Amino acid sequence: PWMHTLFENTAATISGVEAGLKILMKKGKMPERDIKCVAMAGDGGTSDIGLQALSGAIERGHDFLYICWDNEAYMNTGIQRSSATPYGASTTTAPAGKFSIGQTRWKKNMPEIAVAHDTPYVATACPSYPFDLMNKVRKGAEIEGPAYVHILSVCPTGWRTASERTIEIGRLAVETGIFPLYEVENGRYKLNVHRPKLRPVEEYLKPQGRFRHLLDEEIEKIQEHVNEEYAKLKAKVACFST
Repeated sequence: PWMHTLFENTAATISGVEAGLKILMKKGKMPERDIKCVAMAGDGGTSDIGLQALSGAIERGHDFLYICWDNEAYMNTGIQRSSATPYGASTTTAPAGKFSIGQTRWKKNMPEIAVAHDTPYVATACPSYPFDLMNKVRKGAEIEGPAYVHILSVCPTGWRTASERTIEIGRLAVETGIFPLYEVENGRYKLNVHRPKLRPVEEYLKPQGRFRHLLDEEIEKIQEHVNEEYAKLKAKVACFST
């Protein structure tokens, strides 16, 4: 069975479903069995208008897996910016032009927000690495308590890329360090895909029409930000490598 709900209600709905199932089993109205509760929402419904509900559901400790499909904008309503839209991207509500580079804020780090809630399991994933994605979804569903998996979802229309390059673009996001693949299990960080040397972010940005307006100095600014964030992540991983 499944349920379709409003943008901002995903986490509230799944927490109600999970709690209702527990009560029905407790009262003997349905047999005791392990039922996996899974919620799915986009980046806008997760990091913007659904953040309050998600925060509350995790804090209450509901046993569910929450999956965020992150295509970095409100794509189904016209490619409007969300708090997950990366710096420098052009969208319909943050368009690039003579006096603007497009999005002027750095992408909200939703996985780290989930970690800050002491979520038992948090992970990032990308369909370009399918087995890594499947393993993380399975682990998130099986772990006791709330789990959060943040999946980068390349959008050819909104990102203005050729559809046949979708897998390549996803891999470039990981290989440049813009979207590293890692998991945090009970506070312990593990990097799942690690390159001794990251590829330049320019290789990821240039094929995408939403970044085509960026000048060299803006690309360098993005490179510096990625280097800093990736170094922070590696430092967290190093804390648990011994």
